[in-house]
Amino acid sequence: MEETDPDLADLPDLRAGDPEALRRVMDRWAKRLHAFAWRYLQHTTDAQEIAMEAFVRLHRSSAKLRADTRLGAWLFTTTANLCRNRLRWRRRHPGDSWEEMTETGEPGGTQPLGTVNPDPAAAAEKSDRADALVGAIEGLPHRLKTVVLLHHFDGLSYQEIGDVVGCSPRGIETRLYRARQQLREKLTKRLTD
Repeated sequence: MEETDPDLADLPDLRAGDPEALRRVMDRWAKRLHAFAWRYLQHTTDAQEIAMEAFVRLHRSSAKLRADTRLGAWLFTTTANLCRNRLRWRRRHPGDSWEEMTETGEPGGTQPLGTVNPDPAAAAEKSDRADALVGAIEGLPHRLKTVVLLHHFDGLSYQEIGDVVGCSPRGIETRLYRARQQLREKLTKRLTD
């Protein structure tokens, strides 16, 4: 027996306005959208708001969805665009405070047991490298940043990313190559200074 895609199975009910179908889609996608938004924005509250806004927009647009809509691509596209808009807003309103980062820099904030590094120098060096990487990714243009996050952190294939950003798999490969070049240059410069 062939396993069906749960998004495709829920799509007709979602298009008909069934709140249970929306709840099932939210249960499947909320964590991934929040994680993507957090990596993009580095701000937990903004990431939560963006993920919820993506579902609000899905609910509002559900009747207009085509029968062959790939919900994952639709949700990631919406989330990426909302993230870009939020960053633009932040740049125009720099006086608003950023949320304090947690010890691990991850949403949720606690470090798993058994992962404490006993060597403070090694921990500081690892933290510096992680900060450099986060800074370098934040500095990428939206079209490159989105493909890096979707590929390396969300594990999407080139085809899936292409569906999100409206580009061919070959174009995604090119964007990833360019992003890696820029990251390499930025990291080399920052870590050697």
